[in-house]
Amino acid sequence: MADFPASIDYQALFRVLPGAYLLMTPDGTILDNSDQHVQVSLLPREQALGRNIFAAFPSAPESQRDLAASQEEVRRTLQPHATPLLRYDLERPAAQGGGTEERYWQITNYPLLDARGELQYLLLAAQDVTDATLAAQHAAQVQQDLKEATTRNLFILESLPLMVWTSSYDGLVDSFNARWTDFTGRPLAQTLGWGWVEDLHPDDVERTRIRWQAARDQCSPYQAEYRMRRHDGSYRWHLATGVPRLDSDGRIQMWVGCNTDIHEQKLMVEELLQANEEQALLSDQAYQQGELARQQRQQLHTLLMEAPAYVSIMRGAEHRYEFANNRFRELVGNQETVGKTVAEVFPEIVGQSVMKLLDEVFRSGEPVIGHELLVQIAAPDGSGTLRDTYFNFSYQRFEENGIPVGITAYSYDVTELVQTRQALQQLRGEAPSR
Repeated sequence: MADFPASIDYQALFRVLPGAYLLMTPDGTILDNSDQHVQVSLLPREQALGRNIFAAFPSAPESQRDLAASQEEVRRTLQPHATPLLRYDLERPAAQGGGTEERYWQITNYPLLDARGELQYLLLAAQDVTDATLAAQHAAQVQQDLKEATTRNLFILESLPLMVWTSSYDGLVDSFNARWTDFTGRPLAQTLGWGWVEDLHPDDVERTRIRWQAARDQCSPYQAEYRMRRHDGSYRWHLATGVPRLDSDGRIQMWVGCNTDIHEQKLMVEELLQANEEQALLSDQAYQQGELARQQRQQLHTLLMEAPAYVSIMRGAEHRYEFANNRFRELVGNQETVGKTVAEVFPEIVGQSVMKLLDEVFRSGEPVIGHELLVQIAAPDGSGTLRDTYFNFSYQRFEENGIPVGITAYSYDVTELVQTRQALQQLRGEAPSR
């Protein structure tokens, strides 16, 4: 076997090895390190040589403990030993801004034996895997955030007091929330596709089909009123609305919609219209009363048959809006609400009972359902004038990881209904209930 040339500078050769190596005595005193180790360790070679590894490269106690245990295993067994993934943070030199830099390593300790088989040196080989580890942690966090967002959105969908549905581009319904099947009492499998038509009153099927087809043909919002059979066999009037989601070419990808129970409003309007017509027949000014009744019917159809619903989500004890639908934005004059608190959007209601209700729901976790709550809100013209407005509403707290974080709110304006009832009572000669 050929002899190695005596002129080879093995120390220089060691330092240029393609890897981060640290050469130590068995007790951990640093004898030399490779150039790559100098680079990744952030410490000049002259400040490391002759010092114990843990004095030269201090870190968190748990990091030093794992590395020390690996080296002790090598001293005990005289066999290489690899640490688990190790977080071993390094101190940046003052010239590089100082501070601690988070670093992750794959470290293997090797025994170097003399001719008698006794431990002469410890060789530490370190691989910096910080970038890969942080990328994996980020990917795991993104996945966790996505899972939590999906769970939260599903909770909101199922807890809203609305019958929510979606359909494919061609009108085949592919999902209903639990509110729908709870109302009809029929299994979801029997309701999907066109199965939901079985829940409609026979007299309303053809009219509903025509409206649904027209909306799909025109790629326009869908709205219809029809009677739906409840699980007890009775029929109740519903307002159904839906909007299409379009692709960049204007083609329908899917539909999202909801149904709102408007049965009481429908019956009240019909009763009021009938009372107005009877009053007009008895009046000396039959023509004027008839015209007034027609105008009232038109106004009531516009204000009450639309049955607008407001949906919002508030986060935190200060009730900061995280979500508000388009109808809610119309209520506040299309001002931006997301990121603002209830008190910032509606400063005029700070001293009213609705604020106390929100605080109590967030504190106790008990949902609140209210009917015809009077709230004084500012007119949308910016004049600052307060107007009496009545709402039917539902507040429900939601949690994340068992911690209360916010409130989902559903409400609709029943001001016209209250005023209508008062008018009907006046026609009957009854004292108004409000």
